[in-house]
Amino acid sequence: MSPNPQLDLAYNFVQFTDKNIFLTGKAGTGKTTFLHNLKKTSLKRMAVVAPTGVAAINAGGVTIHSFFQMPFGPYVAQSLASKQDQTSWTKQRYQKFNRDKINLIRSLDLLVIDEISMVRADTLDGIDEVLRRYKEHNKPFGGVQLLMIGDLHQLSPVVKDNDWQILKDIYPNLYFFSSKALQKTDPVNIELKHIYRQSDNFFIGLLNSIRENKISQETLMQLNQRYIRGFKPSEDEGYITLTTHNRTAQEINQAKLEDIPGKVQVFTAIIANDFPEYSYPTVTELEVKTGAQVMFVKNDPSRDKLFYNGKIGTVTKLEKDTIYVKCAGDGIELAVKPAEWQNIKYELNKETREVEETVAGTFTQFPLKLAWAITIHKSQGLTFEKAIIDAGASFAHGQVYVALSRCKSFEGLVLRSPIAFDSVKTDSTIASYTRSAEENAPGDVHLSASKIAYQQSLLNDLFDFSTILNRFGQCIKAAQDNFSSLPSQLIDELEAIKTIATKKIYAVADSFRKQLAQLLSENCLPEESAVVQERVKKACDYFLLHVDEALYRAINNCSTDSDNKAVRKSMEEVFENLKKEIFIKLETLKVCKDGFNTISYLKTKANAVIDFQNLAKSNDQLKAPAIPSRIAHPVLYAELKKWRDGLAAESNVPVYHILPQKTLLQLVEILPTSHDELEVVKGIGKLKVKAYGDVLVGIISNYCRQHDVQKNPITIPLKEKKIKIDTKAVSMDMYREGKTIPEIAAARNFTVSTIEGHLTHYLGTGEIDIYSLVSKDKLEQVTAHLLKNKITSLPLNDLKYAMGDNYSYGELRAILKHLEVSQNAE
Repeated sequence: MSPNPQLDLAYNFVQFTDKNIFLTGKAGTGKTTFLHNLKKTSLKRMAVVAPTGVAAINAGGVTIHSFFQMPFGPYVAQSLASKQDQTSWTKQRYQKFNRDKINLIRSLDLLVIDEISMVRADTLDGIDEVLRRYKEHNKPFGGVQLLMIGDLHQLSPVVKDNDWQILKDIYPNLYFFSSKALQKTDPVNIELKHIYRQSDNFFIGLLNSIRENKISQETLMQLNQRYIRGFKPSEDEGYITLTTHNRTAQEINQAKLEDIPGKVQVFTAIIANDFPEYSYPTVTELEVKTGAQVMFVKNDPSRDKLFYNGKIGTVTKLEKDTIYVKCAGDGIELAVKPAEWQNIKYELNKETREVEETVAGTFTQFPLKLAWAITIHKSQGLTFEKAIIDAGASFAHGQVYVALSRCKSFEGLVLRSPIAFDSVKTDSTIASYTRSAEENAPGDVHLSASKIAYQQSLLNDLFDFSTILNRFGQCIKAAQDNFSSLPSQLIDELEAIKTIATKKIYAVADSFRKQLAQLLSENCLPEESAVVQERVKKACDYFLLHVDEALYRAINNCSTDSDNKAVRKSMEEVFENLKKEIFIKLETLKVCKDGFNTISYLKTKANAVIDFQNLAKSNDQLKAPAIPSRIAHPVLYAELKKWRDGLAAESNVPVYHILPQKTLLQLVEILPTSHDELEVVKGIGKLKVKAYGDVLVGIISNYCRQHDVQKNPITIPLKEKKIKIDTKAVSMDMYREGKTIPEIAAARNFTVSTIEGHLTHYLGTGEIDIYSLVSKDKLEQVTAHLLKNKITSLPLNDLKYAMGDNYSYGELRAILKHLEVSQNAE
């Protein structure tokens, strides 16, 4: 039997179930060692995060906020905000994740959160929201398993009064176990009992008394034996001082600084607007010398990431605006420049119910501080051979216990000041949770049931096609909403695919899952059941064939191309979502066709998400295809489309200005090889024939010749030859029939003047007499006016002006024509 059965139990829960786990235990019980071993041996892909920089470094991970890029301050998850108000409480501001980070999140099987005692409930719900965004949105934490490591009797989460005012209506307290997402998952709690850090029972007993709030006067007396007044070890003894307050650490560091020979150089912080003293990230007056031991208090914001919060080094050179620091293990000195911190305030807008963030002030200083002493918060997770503990002014729950438990032995411990009863803080909420966890501690039976349930859930997931069906429905709806802008056959193609898929996939899957449920009811591990494995193999063979043929290939043959950019982008998005789900399903079916294995299934499913993204980026076949299905001449279509798109780009006009999509499809369908045949195509008129006719006829003719295509005859409608009608002759015929000029004008819908003009034409042929159009008196008066002025004719407008309103333009035009004919006759 293992010397630590709880460690074995925890490892098996992590490896073989999807249960969220809280791994706890007294200081020195091997929690950190368990994590390091898990990283070496676990087959699940994991990420390790922690609430502080030092804790993250010790765990071999990164900070929670850097990994999930979450905002500092109170976090109100959207799902929780909706329960308070129909409008969103807050617009959480995420930095945009790059593709590498998204792929990393999508590949996760396991998220390890170290030092969970310091993680707030709202932070855990923020993690849930990020994971669901990029993993499985309908499962807590996106279906990622959580391993939470820590000790609730150590450091507790920090919450400002302003933050609590926003969060108090959502959470009873801010301990991690109050997370709404976590409470939906029924986590298991495993406590490690065996203590490794300390070896003597006397020291272990003292630590347990403090941890469990059972400290007595006798315990205090025993503990305070390590109080040594005025203790000043030499530099080579290796003592580090742990304090409760930054000020005490600063005093120790100042004394050490004074021991170094040389002149102190002072760097003063620049403080702008509202930045209260208690929020200063480091000292306002940074006093350093060459040879001083310093620690970085901020992560390197550059791409190089040369330093991190908690990294320690020695000052090697000082300049006006640069401090050079050499860190152990680094090959080069770091040239450190001043950094800026922002004081952020959060307020709840009563009208919008949103948490609003503003920059109240800034603090600019070198991101360094002296490092011969650190606070207890910074020490969590670390182990020291020798330490000077100054916990007499403990202000937070668990600080005394954390500080004392950093030491490997009672003899290596020195108290700078005696510990009093009021220095040991406890919390009834912690005691209640711990008691409940101990009463419901899991065992082998719970482990076995969890393993079975986990494998069964994965098998059900393997043969569940509901997500694909939902994605398919989104595609059909999008096609219906944009029918006029898409290939006309798209909806018919989708409906045909749906009909086949319903019969050969969805209906069969529903029936198979019922059979599978009966087989799994025997409560055995699917991996170890020969009957289940045989059925899974056969089912995978069947679904692989039909999902590939009836869905994947058929969908990839559908064209969502459109002249409308917005429609095209929208359709590509819904189709890519569908193809991704089908691709993932195909990959998981492939890996299980030789038998189901939990780890293989998990890895394949996670890899498939990433593989699809990579393929979609490099393989045009995974994008909405440019060539529609059921098209007789796809090569010709591609050539015509390339010509059309290129000309549109060259002319800087939308593609449909050259030729609409539906016109391209008709060109490929009827194959016109002459200008007359082009005019038969809808969307091509005389102007387009004139502009593009030669090119289009050339492309189509070359294609038909090269591919030996015998095109069907094209019926060209006969163009009726228009017979030009002599409108003057029509008016003359009506005049001969005895109709008056006003009657002719009314019948032909012309003006009287127009009819007079028609008839005037026939004065020249002699077919009509001038007196039929003008009276004798008017003819004589106009002739007399012209003779008087010794002219034979005048411009019509001038003559009209001279003769007055008694003469119409038609009469004057007739008189001038009569005089012209008479003059020519002479």
